[in-house]
Amino acid sequence: MTTNVRESALLPASAIPDGCVDWNGEHARAWAGAVVPWWVPVRPRRWSLELTVWCAVLAAFGLLATTDLPPELIALLPLQVVCWLWRPEAVRFSAPVLIVSAAVHAAGLPWPVLVCAALLVPASVTATEMRARARGRQRRATLAATGGVTAAVPDTDGPVRRGGLFLKFGAGLAVAGVVLLATSGLWHAADTRQLTLAEGLFALGLALTMLLSGTLGRRRAIALRTAPAPALRVLVGKDDHEDAVIYATDDTEALRPLFTVAMRAVREDEGEGGEKGDRDDKGDKGDKGDKGDEDDEDDEVAREELEALLDAAADVGPGPLREAVLYGTPYDGAEILLVSAAEEPDEPPVAEWSSGPVRPLPEGVVRRRLAREERAVVRKALDEEFAATVRAGMAVVPVRRWRAGPVDWLGTFLLLLWGAVVVSVVPDPGLWDATLVLLGGLAGASLLPRKLRWRITADRTGIWLNGLRAPRHVPWDDLRSARRQVFELQLRVRDGDHWDVSAPRWPWLQRKRQLTHPYDALAAELAAMIADPALRPTGESGEKERGRPLWPFAVVLGIAWIAILVTRWLS
Repeated sequence: MTTNVRESALLPASAIPDGCVDWNGEHARAWAGAVVPWWVPVRPRRWSLELTVWCAVLAAFGLLATTDLPPELIALLPLQVVCWLWRPEAVRFSAPVLIVSAAVHAAGLPWPVLVCAALLVPASVTATEMRARARGRQRRATLAATGGVTAAVPDTDGPVRRGGLFLKFGAGLAVAGVVLLATSGLWHAADTRQLTLAEGLFALGLALTMLLSGTLGRRRAIALRTAPAPALRVLVGKDDHEDAVIYATDDTEALRPLFTVAMRAVREDEGEGGEKGDRDDKGDKGDKGDKGDEDDEDDEVAREELEALLDAAADVGPGPLREAVLYGTPYDGAEILLVSAAEEPDEPPVAEWSSGPVRPLPEGVVRRRLAREERAVVRKALDEEFAATVRAGMAVVPVRRWRAGPVDWLGTFLLLLWGAVVVSVVPDPGLWDATLVLLGGLAGASLLPRKLRWRITADRTGIWLNGLRAPRHVPWDDLRSARRQVFELQLRVRDGDHWDVSAPRWPWLQRKRQLTHPYDALAAELAAMIADPALRPTGESGEKERGRPLWPFAVVLGIAWIAILVTRWLS
């Protein structure tokens, strides 16, 4: 069950269109019953999409290194998986191209590749068609729930930003793909030409997928603004990703979320940029000091709002529910507008456009979501109990110090192991691969010193963090919070220049062996000192206690990495 038992925030009657009906449990169950089976992916997170793209790139390199496949197949096979998970509409175009390419080269293809293509194409096409039919069922279920009621969509004067990021990145990636294809013939070595062709085709295919995604999102957003849309009364909450979660109006305990969607608030000044600029130009140009102060205040307010969002995202549970009016027809991939009650009393309703597609929540996902929420509640209670124990056992000392330990050394070892794998997999790279491996290793050389030799020193003035150039001082008043988030120890600073370090963590082993992760103890001690000034150190740290600059260590590692690559590739 959910942790949310608070009464829903009410929406003013003036914000509800005439005749707008509730999306009650009966209609919501009909909508939820129209989802696709569990094995069809409909809810890929951004991290899973990024992981899929990276895995596709590695698979393409693996196919290039271990097979004699033509470049188009090396690019198309991984791209088919990306389209299947990310943009199913593209499967209808990529699947025929993959079938034709495999048929043309069938005589020279090894049987594992033929089997992979024979399984991948039908599975992706079947999943795509099932999602398309489920969308039709969800549209019909939504229209049945509205009873034919439509309303003019409010706040349609602002710019349409939906899909803009995908369109920009897709255009840039398309240019890179075209350049790679155009320059592939300039290489003398056959292997390098084949690699450049495969990279260019993969980049171009990924760019077309992004352009298609951005175009579809923008077209659906424009279509929602141009005509009266179906309107339904719903309840809305927030999940741990700050996405909107939609519930039926009679699900006041948030037991059955229907779908999630990323939202962006409609700003009152979106369409007033020109007028504001005119007013500034007509004002007193000599009043720069006041404008600078106003800018600083605006930046501070923006940082405070961001910190509030981050703090809210760390809370357990869906948060308080709010009444809302949903404009549009929700289905897998749709665009909507929400006008919801404000989180604070006496505030006007909040209008939000979708900044991402609607993602339904199948029954299995809901069960796992509620179970995860229950576990999070238990973990939060245990963390609070642990923090109270740490706080009770703390003694006031002149200076406190923490430094990297075994978990950080293990993380460093895994990073070095990854570097060794990269060097062994790429024994004779071309120019592009050599540049990527070199730059990646140099970036790792700048990260390793902090993972191996980070140090936090607390004294009466604040905390000191050693870094590449020099120790950094953060006063106590500027240190907002210290917490452990998954694998990271995060220190949030008021100016936005946050600090974090990561290390492996195995919660099940910690529970079984009753072990405490070093980051948990460190975060609890720092959080106690942030909350209670009486627990802070009383002395001042010396220069040696604050840690030395880490750049010499980084320089040594960078030189060692270059030497390893030169020895490996020139031997």
